[in-house]
Amino acid sequence: MVSTLNSLQSYAIGLLRIIAGLLYLEHGTQKILSFPIPGPETLSGLTLLSGILEFGGGILIVLGLFTRPVAFILAGHMAFAYWMVHAPKSFFPVANGGDAAILFCFVFLMLVTTGPGAFALGRDRR
Repeated sequence: MVSTLNSLQSYAIGLLRIIAGLLYLEHGTQKILSFPIPGPETLSGLTLLSGILEFGGGILIVLGLFTRPVAFILAGHMAFAYWMVHAPKSFFPVANGGDAAILFCFVFLMLVTTGPGAFALGRDRR
């Protein structure tokens, strides 16, 4: 059983990468394109930078291109977002709305260490 699950590890990582990338991309389209829901009325410098990172980084993560360096940058982006935007509101992530930022941060950190998994256009060459 364990060997069967181990043989599927690359596929599980690839699916996690794609789903996380699509969800992250959606945050970028919301900020930049006001899709699928309206974004902020005005884009401050940090909000615009966040939208660009979410949009561009999300696309690269979904495609599996430059996964490790992009995931490293995006993990830092999410850590910064959590401490700047969410943490001042409350100590508890469920109360401050930062639970998604924490999950994204750690999923991206995992991708830094594991690589893109299956279905990636830019597979790691070892």
